Amino acid sequence: MAKKFVFEESVARLEEIVELLSRGDAPLDKSLELFEEGTSLIKKCGEALDKAEQKVTRLVKSKEGPEEIPFEEEAE
Repeated sequence: MAKKFVFEESVARLEEIVELLSRGDAPLDKSLELFEEGTSLIKKCGEALDKAEQKVTRLVKSKEGPEEIPFEEEAE
C-alpha cells in the first residue's frame, strides 16, 4: 500500500537527501538512488504547491455579500 503524500514530511525528506548528498561519502549507486528520490519528491511538492495556490482565494465585499476572487485576479 502506497504511503499517503504529506507535504511537510516530503520537505523534511528532501532536506535529509540534500544533507546526505552534500557529504559526498555515499557510493555512486546510493547517490543516484537518493537523487532520483529527491527529484520525485520535488515534482510532488511542486504539484501540491500548485494545487494550494489554485485554492487560495480572497474574500471581498460586493453588493450581494462576500465574493470569492481567485488568487491570480487579485494582482490586477
